[in-house]
Amino acid sequence: MAKPLQLNASSTIANEAVEAASSGLVGEYDLLIVGPGVLGRLVAEKWREQEHPGCQVFGQTVSTDHHDELIKMGINPSLKGTTATHRFPYVIFCAPPYQTSDYPGDVRVAALNWNGEGSFLFTSSSAPYDCNDNGPCDEDTPAVPIGRSPRTDVLLKAENVVLEFGGCVLRLAGLYKADRGAHVYWLEKGTVEARPDHILNLIHYEDAASLSVAILKKNFHGRIFLGCDNHPLSRQEVMDLVAKSGKFSKKFEGFTGTSDPLGKRLNNLKTREEIGWKPKYSSFSDFLGVSE
Repeated sequence: MAKPLQLNASSTIANEAVEAASSGLVGEYDLLIVGPGVLGRLVAEKWREQEHPGCQVFGQTVSTDHHDELIKMGINPSLKGTTATHRFPYVIFCAPPYQTSDYPGDVRVAALNWNGEGSFLFTSSSAPYDCNDNGPCDEDTPAVPIGRSPRTDVLLKAENVVLEFGGCVLRLAGLYKADRGAHVYWLEKGTVEARPDHILNLIHYEDAASLSVAILKKNFHGRIFLGCDNHPLSRQEVMDLVAKSGKFSKKFEGFTGTSDPLGKRLNNLKTREEIGWKPKYSSFSDFLGVSE
């Protein structure tokens, strides 16, 4: 196993990380994370600490702003646009679409950094499932046709690139943790012009990371999986649980919308059975420590 890179100054990071990869020092369980934000960092932690101690983890970012933080976490950072001549056995793409003008193109570049051996995983959203009447939705629900909405178009085109390369897609429900997620955004706003009965679906960041790692380990190719906690809630129910928990100082005033679209009730039993995974937090109420 190659020794971890000795990195000590952020100015040399991009070059050193790329040189390590191009010099053939990439080990059989080394992982490249494109977009090592909240989710990507949790994936790095779980991959190395629980699965492959001693492996190298590389993180590709759009700026050097967080490179020092990544180094402290043992992630070797490089800048988007620096190309490694050596490819990686495991690649996960967690970068959001709003940071780029060509999301499918960025996904293609990431796919070209995969050597085809272990696994390439793209974390998408559950938005492409064609359901907006608060009805049931699972892995087999058809996707929205391309051309209906710019938001789903960009995701579907990126997913198609991944599948074309033999990678896998993980469509994730709404990500959250104590200080991040829809509930935090709504608390900040106080009053939200959206309908209270819209059903949404959640998955804790830690659970999204553990599911990502479980999928990466399986070395599947060309598959689409779904990540959610199987406890759909209306927007109103989410904020009622927040109030009931007593863990947040801000007070939410309410939802005032009446005509915006409804949501969907996600169920990922097929993914759970095939991957052999279950979440640490079975529901949002479980996370908050309150009864529904």
